[in-house]
Amino acid sequence: MFFKKRKIRNNKDKQAVTENSQDIEELFAKAKKSSDFKQFSLTDELGHLIISYYNTLIDQQQLQLKILLIFRETPFKQDKLGKIDDIKKIISIEDIVITDNVKEAESKLLKGYAILQMKENDQRFALILLSNDTAGLREQNNVENEYSVVGPLIGFVENIDVNIHLLRQQINTFDLITKEISVGSTSHTRIIIAYIEGITDEQHVNTITQRLQDIDFDIVYDTSQLHQLITGNTLTPFPLLLSTERVDRAAHALNMGQVAVFSNGSPYVITGPATLIDFFITPEDYFLPWIIASFFRLIRIFSVLFSIFATSIYVAVLTYHYEVIPNDLFGSLSFSRHNVPFPPVLEVVFLEFTIELLREAGVRLPTKVGQTLGIVGGIVIGQASVEASLTSNVLLIIVALSALASFTTPIYKMSNTIRFLRFPLIIVASMWGGLGIVMGIAFLIVHLTRLESLGTPYTVPFYPFRPQDLKDSIIRSSYSETSKRPSYLRPKSIWRYHPYNHKKKKSDFDE
Repeated sequence: MFFKKRKIRNNKDKQAVTENSQDIEELFAKAKKSSDFKQFSLTDELGHLIISYYNTLIDQQQLQLKILLIFRETPFKQDKLGKIDDIKKIISIEDIVITDNVKEAESKLLKGYAILQMKENDQRFALILLSNDTAGLREQNNVENEYSVVGPLIGFVENIDVNIHLLRQQINTFDLITKEISVGSTSHTRIIIAYIEGITDEQHVNTITQRLQDIDFDIVYDTSQLHQLITGNTLTPFPLLLSTERVDRAAHALNMGQVAVFSNGSPYVITGPATLIDFFITPEDYFLPWIIASFFRLIRIFSVLFSIFATSIYVAVLTYHYEVIPNDLFGSLSFSRHNVPFPPVLEVVFLEFTIELLREAGVRLPTKVGQTLGIVGGIVIGQASVEASLTSNVLLIIVALSALASFTTPIYKMSNTIRFLRFPLIIVASMWGGLGIVMGIAFLIVHLTRLESLGTPYTVPFYPFRPQDLKDSIIRSSYSETSKRPSYLRPKSIWRYHPYNHKKKKSDFDE
């Protein structure tokens, strides 16, 4: 009877060891899908002293000095290491955990630990802390072009490994897959494609991978070059992929089912497929109450429309459509223009060109000098233009508000597009008045509906119409209404989370 129980217990132990070994194999199989996962033997004997870790999550200096120096650069006698518990006597690192818990290993591997096994697929292993929590965090690591008052301000840097490290701190799962390729016949720049397995549609990953591999270019300096090379449509002023320097924005895009592309030497990441409405959404929208966030988003969209059409409407009205001016306004408007010798179109082009000059000069100069030049130059030139009768007071106000409204666009590339669109609309308004503006709007709408981003319509969810995806478009609904991912991205998992069930709570007065 005793031997029978002992035999049953041994069989159970063997079964547990086998299951644990299978779990280890599955753990490493998932991790090996990412290009930043490394696994190798510390000695010349293969299959012995196997170390596994994520290259972007650990401190390379600690790995070299405290592990590789001991096992490789100095004569290491393997008989010193009789069992895995002896590893604490050899490696001078305080946080070393000896365990057979695969769940703990899975969690700690994503936190910057390395797994050390005596032999391949051993059921007991050592978890060694090699993380570098300060990587990518500098004294002034603030985002410059996508600044927000509320929320994290951590931005990407020029080192691609540090960028993946920052991303993995936000998305702490083995499903975050990274693929590394080389682009540039001369530069051989490292490019990493990141996506979340089980969420992102494989077609998006295959499309962007194929386009990157087909690039025949000499030197790649920045993701902005990749943006132009892989969009597939060069006859449009609109950016078809979203470029961001914020870690939280890139993490949000990946969680929604998009693909991110990193380039070594660039602090910007491009994500796609992108839609038109994505360029007017800020991360700050999700850190504020949904009513306030929706209000600011509507102001942002209205400001963009005002910035595009304000000056062209001014030209059309003063050139062809005097009858639409109210009588109360007609007197002051005609008085402000009675000494101006130029037609409205030249007046508008002169002021718009002056604003663009001030803006470009302010960008190229050092920060403090640029701010001073923008303020002083705008005041001096504006006042001098009115006094010299080169422009009217009303137009000066409209152009200033139009320039100010263009700054509300969160993405700099879309802001440039809005600045550009004003000039062709001014020209058609001077030629055909209101009809020219209508023709310009019609051409713009047709052009937008024909654009695609990695095969996804650019104007979705408005065209093709997706009513279920409107909850996070012009307005931002509450979190209880945005628990699903956008259907136009074709995510494998449509649910982000299960919304909170708002049951009617019993009031204290009801008791």
